[in-house]
Amino acid sequence: MSTDPRQIIEESAMTRLQYMIIALTVGLNALDGFDVLAISFAGPGIAAEWGLGNAGLGYVLAMELIGMAVGSVLLGGVADRIGRKPTIMGCLFAMVIGMFMVTTTSNLVELSIWRVLTGLGIGGMLAAINAVAAEFSNTRKRAFAISTMAIGYPVGGVVGGMIVTQLMQHFDWRSVFYFGTAATLCFIPLVHFFMPESVHWQTRKQPEGALAKINATMKRLGHSVITALPHIDASERKKSTSFLFSPTMIRTTVLVTAAYFLHVITLYFILKWTPKLVVDMGFAPYLAGEVLTWASVGGALGCIFFGVLTIRFDLKSLTIFTFVMAWVFTAIFGYAPAELISLKVYVAMAGFFTNAGIVGMYAILAQVFPTHARASGTGFAIGIGRGGSVLSPIMAGYLLQGGLDVPMVALIMGSGSVIAAVLLLGLKLDKGKAEGAQGDKKREVDGSVGSSAVS
Repeated sequence: MSTDPRQIIEESAMTRLQYMIIALTVGLNALDGFDVLAISFAGPGIAAEWGLGNAGLGYVLAMELIGMAVGSVLLGGVADRIGRKPTIMGCLFAMVIGMFMVTTTSNLVELSIWRVLTGLGIGGMLAAINAVAAEFSNTRKRAFAISTMAIGYPVGGVVGGMIVTQLMQHFDWRSVFYFGTAATLCFIPLVHFFMPESVHWQTRKQPEGALAKINATMKRLGHSVITALPHIDASERKKSTSFLFSPTMIRTTVLVTAAYFLHVITLYFILKWTPKLVVDMGFAPYLAGEVLTWASVGGALGCIFFGVLTIRFDLKSLTIFTFVMAWVFTAIFGYAPAELISLKVYVAMAGFFTNAGIVGMYAILAQVFPTHARASGTGFAIGIGRGGSVLSPIMAGYLLQGGLDVPMVALIMGSGSVIAAVLLLGLKLDKGKAEGAQGDKKREVDGSVGSSAVS
């Protein structure tokens, strides 16, 4: 019997509580999916009430994305220092405050402040839940757990979109954020009672009382307890994010971050500008919301199919293919006629491939970053990468206001995915696996366990 609790978790069958924790990460990621679309659903109403032009609306659409980028970079490191659970709880409280306070705003500055706060919470939570999904799953099902967590994003858009579409037929844009506040509040007690602190984190950091806390969690999970903590060298426990820029990792860090950044430009053009473009065609705002919901329907299906296809096809090649197809269908969406069925089909296909590409990037990030840098590495890549989500709505707003027609703007905005595909051609996943194996080997020397490449 192993004396390392991480090895016990990695080699044992997953229990009911572990599946529940993975389900919670899906729900938490769904909050991200809903909140990113919330301002898109509300955008036409805000623009009409406050008299904003396309450029002004572009800034409104980008505010929480700025917060997300900062939150992912800064709070991903916090999750590695203070733990996954307290980081997630703090982020949820920030999201609740930010969402509710948006409903009290009367000008662009106030709105921007609260959207940035909401974004900070979302960004930090994303880095933490990626680590949670990996660390509460066993080796055999870790890739499945990470892919399942990623599905929450489009699912949040679908479910939230269906509810918001109904709300906006009877209430103004503020109803979107009242619903978001209530949904986020529901997750605070769920996380508090059903998500223990990560055993992996406690084993590596070994805070005061770690043995008792780890054994309490192991009992809750339905696994055997340990009699002593494995030895982890003090220097190993204090590793910082500087590892990401070490000679062996910097090329990989730059490539995956840049690829994520560029692909996100395409994704967020679809997510942020679809409602406004549909309204400009003469449709009512609630119908524009229905069209945007189909982007999430396609996205959810894309995540599922991508996860299945990775069993048989090479991860990097599959991700590159989805990037190219994301550009193709984003361009086709730009040429869509003012007809609801066509708009829904084209935006669903664009959502299918853009979201599948995001799942591919999550899987690649899980491969190239070793376990000890999981939250900070993923947080950095997502945080800097989300800069593309900030740039995307602003860039599209200026292109449209500058006189370019929608087909040309869609072609330009979709090109981010093609450039990202080219960058991935230079990424050596085998090298990333080797680096991860070296880290695992070092952990074995200091009393830790080895893990699969995706950990």
